[in-house]
Amino acid sequence: MEAINLLTEVRSDLSVNILPLDIAGVAQLRENVRSSVEQLDDYILPRYRSLDAPLLAVVGGSTGAGKSTLVNAIVGHPVTRAGVIRPTTRQPILLHHELDRPWLENDRILPGLRRITGTTVSRNESIPASQAGATPDAALTDSIILLQDDAVPRGLAILDAPDVDSISDENRRLAGQLLAAADLWIFVTTANRYADAVPWKLLSEAAGRNITVAVVLDRVPAGVEEEIATDLRGMLQREGLGGAELFVVPELELDEMDMLPGLAVAPLKTWLGELADTSESRAAIARQTLAGVLGQLADRGDVIAVAMGEQEASGSRLAQYAEEAFAQAHVGILASVQDGTLLRGEVLARWQDFVGTGEFFRSLESGIGRLRDRIGAFFTGKPKPVDNIEAAIESGLHAVVVDQAAKASETTEERWRADPAGKGLVGTANLGVLSAGFSDRVAEQVRAWQGDLMGIIRTEGANKRMTARMVSFGVNGVAVALMVVVFASTAGLTGLEVGIAGGSAVVGQKLLEAIFGEDAVRRLTKRAKDSLAARCTDLLETEKERFLVRLQGIPTAEDAKRMKQNSAAIRRLAREQGA
Repeated sequence: MEAINLLTEVRSDLSVNILPLDIAGVAQLRENVRSSVEQLDDYILPRYRSLDAPLLAVVGGSTGAGKSTLVNAIVGHPVTRAGVIRPTTRQPILLHHELDRPWLENDRILPGLRRITGTTVSRNESIPASQAGATPDAALTDSIILLQDDAVPRGLAILDAPDVDSISDENRRLAGQLLAAADLWIFVTTANRYADAVPWKLLSEAAGRNITVAVVLDRVPAGVEEEIATDLRGMLQREGLGGAELFVVPELELDEMDMLPGLAVAPLKTWLGELADTSESRAAIARQTLAGVLGQLADRGDVIAVAMGEQEASGSRLAQYAEEAFAQAHVGILASVQDGTLLRGEVLARWQDFVGTGEFFRSLESGIGRLRDRIGAFFTGKPKPVDNIEAAIESGLHAVVVDQAAKASETTEERWRADPAGKGLVGTANLGVLSAGFSDRVAEQVRAWQGDLMGIIRTEGANKRMTARMVSFGVNGVAVALMVVVFASTAGLTGLEVGIAGGSAVVGQKLLEAIFGEDAVRRLTKRAKDSLAARCTDLLETEKERFLVRLQGIPTAEDAKRMKQNSAAIRRLAREQGA
């Protein structure tokens, strides 16, 4: 039961899109994943659960090799000729003994293919042209036909598969799927085509799986049987299939029913009968093939684990691009806030209007010794409304945040598009443009930050003495002064701007110290900066998430490690079956 649980877990892991990033070589790796899931469903799990089930012998080969003629000869009468069975002869046909039907009529093997029950007609019955012509030219690749024929030995089912070199992609894919579900292969080739590349690719795969293989060399001209058979045996030996059975069928005339003489396939029929004769002989074949398939699955799992690690590394790289760009945006916002940039232009003009006249600030050029007198006058006078400067600060801060977020989005998209893994994730999306509503969210957060500052000031100025000092200034006015102090550093400013911005900061600083004291102002400033940083972080994280959400489903290092561990466990199962 532990083995079944392991294989079921591996099947579950492989059934999701574990290789989502379009990195080099991923197409073949995805095909390996798909094939592994298919083989787990079609062969490994059903065979592991029931070693005593009938052996599945798949007859495969190239176009025109004579597969159908061979199958007909094995059972002794036509079963695969066009029009001989209903509803179609173009689909894969599964021949079985009556007593083996319960093993085959459900989805124990090949669960993805529908079962259709076929019926034979008598040898002498004519087929109406309307019925014979109803057969489609292309094979229907979503079903197989179950055909009972007691000429098939009990314990053995024979499946006539589509051509492995069919011009139809779906036919070739189905042929490969059926061969992967087999306990043993009966591979049919001809004297003219036994060296073709496509069959040998599949035979090499059979060698890798250690599957039992019988090769039928069909239509061999008289006089060259031994020469061609010797050459083919040498090729099999070189491909690791020296133990494969080789059956030579000479070039013979077919009878009126397009049948080969029974003697032509007698050795093959005898061999199949011996394999199916006892439960022990069937189990030996099943275990040999199962061990080989499990070993192949383990090898594939190792390769897939490496690919998962590469996907994780690529995903981490893409995430890092986004992290770096938006971290830089956060740094850029805070730098713009603290380097005096926001104390230029409209904000500076409105601040001047609020705390005094232009002459007041111009007096700062010759020194700030008279500040105490000005501050005292400020408390006894009546400042102008704060609405204008609040609006100017909101507008300036809003512009800084939007600009930095836009740069981060553009930078991240550019780096993703330059990376093969990221290019596929971006696709046709325009991630370099800020998300809808971002500007409104920034405005909302800036206003919320201004509200934070008023809350901080109310809390700090809760005693009556401080409240009295704030009466003429107002909570909003004190909050504005705190904002100016947050924007206080003069780094990056030159000349007159230094004096004006620096003076602005000093005025705000002295106003706050007069109300709260020096230590409290430092505490207030830090809380204000932290609050702004946190809100900017939230805004940027939302925009960054537009990129990171596309990385969901990329395997983690732990996923790759688990795949590697499961592959090792499957390899142990293979050794147990082969013991």
